[in-house]
Amino acid sequence: MVWDFKLFHITHSRYLLHDTGGADHPETPERLRVIASALAGLNGCCRLLTVEPTPPEKEWLLTVHAAEYLLRFEEVALSGRSYLGHPDNQLCYESFEIAILATGAGLTGIDLLEKEAGSRVFCSVRPPGHHAEKTVALGFCFFNNVAIAARYWQIKYARRRIAIIDFDAHHGNGIQSTFEEDPDVLYVSTHEHPTFSFPGTGYAEEIGTGAGEGTILNIPLLPGAGDAEVKNAFVEQIIPAVEKFRPEALIIAAGFDGHQLDDMSGLLFSTELYGYLGRKIAALGDRLCEGRVISILEGGYHLPSLGASVKEYCRGIMERRK
Repeated sequence: MVWDFKLFHITHSRYLLHDTGGADHPETPERLRVIASALAGLNGCCRLLTVEPTPPEKEWLLTVHAAEYLLRFEEVALSGRSYLGHPDNQLCYESFEIAILATGAGLTGIDLLEKEAGSRVFCSVRPPGHHAEKTVALGFCFFNNVAIAARYWQIKYARRRIAIIDFDAHHGNGIQSTFEEDPDVLYVSTHEHPTFSFPGTGYAEEIGTGAGEGTILNIPLLPGAGDAEVKNAFVEQIIPAVEKFRPEALIIAAGFDGHQLDDMSGLLFSTELYGYLGRKIAALGDRLCEGRVISILEGGYHLPSLGASVKEYCRGIMERRK
């Protein structure tokens, strides 16, 4: 194998200012610090470039979220209240603007990929996004970073057919609800079975509706599932589904809370599994859409395993086998 890619690490110091109320909340600024430290260890074997995103125009937020929701979120943050909708969704005075900046990471990454084909992009953002729905904050998520990135790619660059792969331990209900009627977006998710796990969606029978029927692929995993189950899902279900869909671009909702040391789920993934996922995803992207692949951070709350898993995943997406 050779290592001949740039790795754009898109992040911003302002993300650290999103205050979730202290150490009792799992979604802390330290998550991004351990990722930055871990990725710095790749500097000797790739060209690691850290890029700061810019906040997008609000028109891009409105491709996924309702205008009244933006107003309500901003009002709650600026009023000094401590959460939006549910105590899980802790926030501070700056959180509205920081959440907007978090959506900008994906857009900045897409701009880079359109200019520099063959680069690799990993976005370290907070707050995360895949649970956020049109008018609902949920599960630490306020704006749906992945869904907004998909709409941006479709509208700005006319990449109509977008595939989204979500390997977070929890189902991305917000991504599914955004695209379940859209025949041009494929959403594939591996996650702990909704009978046992938040948010209670993502059953295998949920396959999309109307014109989007067949463009949702949920692969729920029983508690205790590990590397073997995920590898089998990739080979038997995910790769064939993405190949059949023939996307023009690929977005990864990259959650690392399925790790065996992370108590946010009952899944038992190893650190090495994330390297495997990176290699499989990069190969798909290179084969089907000229390397137009962007990965956006979702969950992952056990700090040592988070840093190690993100490093292994990024190592995987950068491997090019001769």
